[in-house]
Amino acid sequence: MYIFLLILIYIAFISLGLPDSLLGSGWPVMHTELGVPVSYMGIVSMVISGGTIISSLLSDKLTRKFGTRIVTVASVFLTVIALFGFSFSGRFWMLIVFAVPYGLGAGAIDVALNNYIALHYKAKHMSWLHCFWGVGTIVSPFIMSYALANRTWNSGYRMVGLIQLGIALLLLVTLPVNQSTSREDGKSVGLTGALKIKGVPFLLLGFFAYCAAEATTMQWASTYFVEVKGIAADRAAGFAALFYIGITAGRFISGIITDRLGDRKMILLGTGILVCGIFILCLPVESYTVAFAAFLVIGLGCAPIYPCIIHSTPYNFGAENSGAIIGIQMASAYVGSTFIPPLFGLLGNAVSFSILPVYLLGFVVLMITMVETTFRITRKEKVVKI
Repeated sequence: MYIFLLILIYIAFISLGLPDSLLGSGWPVMHTELGVPVSYMGIVSMVISGGTIISSLLSDKLTRKFGTRIVTVASVFLTVIALFGFSFSGRFWMLIVFAVPYGLGAGAIDVALNNYIALHYKAKHMSWLHCFWGVGTIVSPFIMSYALANRTWNSGYRMVGLIQLGIALLLLVTLPVNQSTSREDGKSVGLTGALKIKGVPFLLLGFFAYCAAEATTMQWASTYFVEVKGIAADRAAGFAALFYIGITAGRFISGIITDRLGDRKMILLGTGILVCGIFILCLPVESYTVAFAAFLVIGLGCAPIYPCIIHSTPYNFGAENSGAIIGIQMASAYVGSTFIPPLFGLLGNAVSFSILPVYLLGFVVLMITMVETTFRITRKEKVVKI
């Protein structure tokens, strides 16, 4: 039962990753065919993230009422609706409409599954869980690259939608098997109470900064190759997968070593690698091969940060508070994902898309400063209680 439930959660996280990389990899062609500026991707991502913020904040309450599995299945079906909606969209406003279920489906499942793993499984499973999210994000750019070269961007969304539908049906069929293990019991501290806990505001700001950097890289890597390195759009869509390959491979490796090093050391290690990748991107070399390597290294550096921050939440703030706090964490993450990548799009249009490394570095510095502050505060709180 334990292993079967874990396998289902892994599959669910593949479904969570599948839609995440589609917009960025297809946008260089999508915006041209839709007749809108390149910066309009930010509008779509803002609507998606807005829905995710709402569902993240409601996730703790929904999970306690309906159970992790029902929330998971319902969320996956919402993303299926959104993906097929995108696949039939021929106008920009249609993307906005279907971006709503796109975002609502992502938030609740993200919080519910992350909290469940943080409470019931070792740190290695959190890393490998997010590794499977990376599998989904790697598959999508290659599908979109194939669709752009042979069909249309709509076909890319349709193909991913069919895969997502298969996963949704699998989860639906297996839903009754482990129904008894799906509910989270106990009284929630609530959103207001969670914000009053010492260290939580610093954690939220740090998570916001990390996800801002990750989402900016995710959404603008393909455009960076097109605008800065002069690569064809269909090839750039495939190159955008480099970041996802790095983050997926890194999370597989992290799962092997994270139980020995611990969450805090893994976050520091990942940050160091991430900074190295950004500096490689800064090198004044015209060849796209350097950028090729840089995005791979950036992905490797990002790998342990997100899962280790999430997994450390019950340890830092208590298992009874983790559901509510992780919900707010996800909301803060999607605030970063909502507003920071579009801001880069505006700056890229006004100045140059070559400012990407400097932009990323600022948020990485903010992230590690806030996360380290959180660990110091919670450590002092534990000493005081003892």
